[in-house]
Amino acid sequence: MSTVSPSAVSAKPSAPTAPTASAGAELALHGVRLGHPDGVAVPGPVDLRIAPGELLTVVGPSGCGKTTLLRTLAGLLPPLEGRVTQDGEPIRRPGADRALVFQHDALLPWRSVRANVELPLAIRRVPRAERRGSAEEWLERVGLGGHARKLPHQLSGGQRQRVQLARALAARPRAVLMDEPFGALDAHTRAGMQDLLVEILRGTGATVVFVTHDVDEAIHLGDRVALFATGDVLGVPHPRVRDARQAPDTAALRRRVLDSL
Repeated sequence: MSTVSPSAVSAKPSAPTAPTASAGAELALHGVRLGHPDGVAVPGPVDLRIAPGELLTVVGPSGCGKTTLLRTLAGLLPPLEGRVTQDGEPIRRPGADRALVFQHDALLPWRSVRANVELPLAIRRVPRAERRGSAEEWLERVGLGGHARKLPHQLSGGQRQRVQLARALAARPRAVLMDEPFGALDAHTRAGMQDLLVEILRGTGATVVFVTHDVDEAIHLGDRVALFATGDVLGVPHPRVRDARQAPDTAALRRRVLDSL
């Protein structure tokens, strides 16, 4: 996968009530061969730089290594070859400043919505009043302020994904690694979650790597799209602008992404 400089993205003002975070992390893979030690290696090697604050979407057929890429960036899986770095330092283990968001919400069913959002802060021994305030702030931010005391089974699938998103961002990570987080949602709920993601990330500064099978989702959300099957990394002409779907340059990008699959 060749290294391509991120496309320029115009600055967007923070929402007045948006929680703030540290600057986004720079993530990079240098001659990396992905895979499990006892399994088949992903074709490579991979060379890729993800700029601080960039939203990179990753598309490719099933089994091509997209989830393996996220697990390697998270520090859960060491590369078979090469180096994986954050801000130039090797990633050797999971870190609190890198959050994972999965397709299945993985909420703890016995904990309330608010307690689930507080969990990463509790693990970091953040004082109770501070973590409760942060959890309530993020629940308001994702539109679930009135659901703090409910249990996960009392929520819809889209609402549970909102809780998972709030839990990931409450800890103010510098990088968010998302593995098809909206893949199980219906089309209407999925579009709403895409818009919500764009809104709540605005002003956080977090770097995002977003894996998806949905070509339109990849082109809508990404500053760039990484085509894992071909190794290309392509700039998105109109990131996060739905009205640009029919623009000639967006249509051309869509055809190229589809061809790669």
